[in-house]
Amino acid sequence: MGQKEKLALKLRSHPKTFTFDEAVTLLSYYGYVQENKGKTSGSRVRFLNSKTGARISLHKPHPRKELLDYQIGQLVDHLSEEGYL
Repeated sequence: MGQKEKLALKLRSHPKTFTFDEAVTLLSYYGYVQENKGKTSGSRVRFLNSKTGARISLHKPHPRKELLDYQIGQLVDHLSEEGYL
């Protein structure tokens, strides 16, 4: 089982320890790229899938590294709707 499958499996279990960096890595495996509005874009980060045109926005957590429950839910819902999970 590769890293992509391990991260997808971990995300589906709705863990309390899923980090923003892991989300970025998983999204990049599915073809998403981070889309910022420059240095002043704040903590809201948007990801765009150039193949499908799908977008998802997440708040970059600070000072913690882990995503909150609602963010994990948004990510699971979005990736499920796009057919990745």
